[in-house]
Amino acid sequence: MHWLIRQRPTRLPFRRYVARAAVALIYRVNDQGGEELLFIQRAHRPGDPWSGDMAFPGGRLQADDGSTRGAAVRETLEETGLDLVQFGRYERRLADVLTRHHNRWRPMVVSPYVFSWQGPAEVALNHEVQKVVWVPLDYLRNPAHRSIRPWQTPLGELRLPCYRYQGHCIWGLSYSMLQDFLANQRAADKKKAG
Repeated sequence: MHWLIRQRPTRLPFRRYVARAAVALIYRVNDQGGEELLFIQRAHRPGDPWSGDMAFPGGRLQADDGSTRGAAVRETLEETGLDLVQFGRYERRLADVLTRHHNRWRPMVVSPYVFSWQGPAEVALNHEVQKVVWVPLDYLRNPAHRSIRPWQTPLGELRLPCYRYQGHCIWGLSYSMLQDFLANQRAADKKKAG
């Protein structure tokens, strides 16, 4: 499966012709020396099928955003108060992910960007975010912590891969981008080890 992730193009060739969004995968080193990855829990909103789900901060590209990376930085600041310009170090772009708009069946491309966080722990959440959760990377690297989320469709039940952490479920697009992130981290660690 990891070789398949590495074969995905970073930039989908048709991305300029569909709606665009971007997210930030932000990790930090905690006081004990362990690495943690930031997730947001979406606020509960009537009619939102992903209400309350775990996600990465981010959102739709706006006309005044200079780039999708700029959109990820702006949305992170708006949703969490974390200033990636001042306290984040940009590391890399992960592979684009194809999805659809929340409320209609039009395609949308999401571009994930990885940052390391060098700033304070305090957050200032807006109305879209219920809370932030820093999840240890060692926990996410352990295959024993993977689980299954049943998802009911008109054609029957799907059993989707996920992680469960302290009552939270990380699944769907966030799970897919997380797998890409972990595969990239493993490759970088192997390169460092020589």
